[in-house]
Amino acid sequence: MKYILLVGDGMADRPIEELNGKTVLEAANTQYMDQVVSKGRIGLVKTIPTGMIPASDVANLSIIGYDPNIYYTGRGPLEAANMGIELGDDEVAFRCNTVTVGDDEMVDYSAGHISTKESSILIDLFNKKAGKPSIRFYAGVSYRNLMILKCSSKEEAQAFNKIKCMAPHDIMGKRISKNLPKGKGSELLIDLMNRSRTLLLSADVNKVRIDLGENPANMIWLWGQGVRPSMPSFKEVFGLEGSVISAVDLVNGMGVLLGLEPVKVPGATGYYDTNYKGKAEYALKALEKNDFVFVHVEAPDEAGHNGDVMEKIKAIENFDRLVVGTIYNYLKNRHDFRMMVLPDHATPISVRSHTDEPVPFAICGEGVAPDETHVFTEKAARASSLILKKGSELMGLLVNKK
Repeated sequence: MKYILLVGDGMADRPIEELNGKTVLEAANTQYMDQVVSKGRIGLVKTIPTGMIPASDVANLSIIGYDPNIYYTGRGPLEAANMGIELGDDEVAFRCNTVTVGDDEMVDYSAGHISTKESSILIDLFNKKAGKPSIRFYAGVSYRNLMILKCSSKEEAQAFNKIKCMAPHDIMGKRISKNLPKGKGSELLIDLMNRSRTLLLSADVNKVRIDLGENPANMIWLWGQGVRPSMPSFKEVFGLEGSVISAVDLVNGMGVLLGLEPVKVPGATGYYDTNYKGKAEYALKALEKNDFVFVHVEAPDEAGHNGDVMEKIKAIENFDRLVVGTIYNYLKNRHDFRMMVLPDHATPISVRSHTDEPVPFAICGEGVAPDETHVFTEKAARASSLILKKGSELMGLLVNKK
């Protein structure tokens, strides 16, 4: 039996006036997700536990079968795992965005989706100027970088983990001074962030970006911190070996920590221009070796954060046609598979941030009795009799034929 889990990050949305009251999912052409529903069932699932921040790391950990209330320690450690960084008990991993700020405003959480090469130059520069044995910066993909803080003890690391840090994509257009880290030890983080404003802006990379009319990466933003997690392997829990395919470090890092093999796909960027079909083709190849594959596409979420209705529609349609369609057409005449499709959370155009409302999911394949629904939309999911109160129940539904 082959098990396929396909995640279109942030696809779920709310009714939009310019779409005549439709959601983006309702407006998009999703013929293949609709076919998954027609051949199987649609349901509604709460992927964000009550009281937790609706972040992609929380949602994806939940989707893959691990209760975030038990296993989640922060985003940073997941990304560190993907970069091959082994955290000690006295270390804290922080996400470190290269961002664009105004005088006291978060202008762009991604510095115009800065290239990996440009961001790496800036992070390496800042590491040389501000790094030391206890503070190390690591360049990642595009604006997504890391800072590792070595503390004097495990207890101090836990204290830094409790600092309240805001995600930059949640404070677009808002005042920086009102959203700086808060809590014991936050002075260190604020000092590093403030020092970066002078150092990064003077870099040649940013001078060129400004000359080209592009957003300069003129500050680092520290957030999403966490200490080393402890989780049983995916094989221990579900009895399967498998792969994870994503352009996002946190998803790949989650796979590493669970013993799943990250598969690198040429042209996978984590943005609108990602290699959708390549992800599907590599997923099918991975299934020749193992029995489970998790495919994650970031583009719809990025469009949601950017408040771009048409780009979100386009990203959802590309995900549907090139990822879901490619895999579904390959498997549709077989009987030895089960496939699930869903967003990890909603990223409504109207708020440009993640929200915690339940999201639709669809499942089809061996042993799944079809219902009478034929469309993959939020409204159809809410009308379903298949309601899961915990996202961590999804894998049981997919694998155990519940």
